[in-house]
Amino acid sequence: MKQYIVDAFTGKPFSGNPAAVCVMESWPSDESMMNLAMENNLSETAFIVKEAGGYHLRWFTPATEVELCGHATLASSFVVLNFYEPDSDIVQFNTLSGVLTVRRCGDLFEMDFPTYELREIPVTDAMERAFGIRPVKAVLGLDLVCIFENEEQVRTMQPDQELLKHMEGRIQNATARGKEADCVSRSFCPKLGITEDPVCGSAHCQIADYWSKELGRRQIYAYQASKRGGYLHCRMEEKNRITIGGEAALVAVTEIVATL
Repeated sequence: MKQYIVDAFTGKPFSGNPAAVCVMESWPSDESMMNLAMENNLSETAFIVKEAGGYHLRWFTPATEVELCGHATLASSFVVLNFYEPDSDIVQFNTLSGVLTVRRCGDLFEMDFPTYELREIPVTDAMERAFGIRPVKAVLGLDLVCIFENEEQVRTMQPDQELLKHMEGRIQNATARGKEADCVSRSFCPKLGITEDPVCGSAHCQIADYWSKELGRRQIYAYQASKRGGYLHCRMEEKNRITIGGEAALVAVTEIVATL
């Protein structure tokens, strides 16, 4: 079985968010996929099986299967459209979050994702203890999004991972208005077995939605301020959808010899 290592939301290797993409003829057991995800120890390993009308896609962190992952979807579309369907510029994935369509537009891979209803929740002392800085606002959808006063606070914070585990949401995000981008964010995922996701596409279904409303803009240019860093081109669409685009770079192609 071939496995591709692809850096997502970047045009150069060794930056952005790395994902492993495994292309298979049939599904192994969930236990086998979980074992390989733990072996890879990346924030996500994607598993793809071709089926009528497209591909079936599943995502695993080193700790659990997840219902939505942006960077591994981008990486998967890069692999399919470069190595398996090179004459096509569109691919559809059947996933736990429904049908996700990805289009190749020049150097960008544009993903059609759902948005989630965001509701404002009170800022608490527990949030301040977990992030080390008190947010000025907090909203909750699938993930927790805490808004901070400035970009520097987001870039330099060192959250308490154990305290974050007790926060609301699947992922705990910190964001602020950016200087060179519309917003700057970081995504922490201790509940999923990930200390910090280098560039989190699915979190921007909420982060970009928030800043789009706040800034009165349909298009949001976002930067994830992790150590590796990465850029996301976000565009709000009708019917509770968002387009999230990014570049990708191939790092490695390997052969998995262990039996799954």
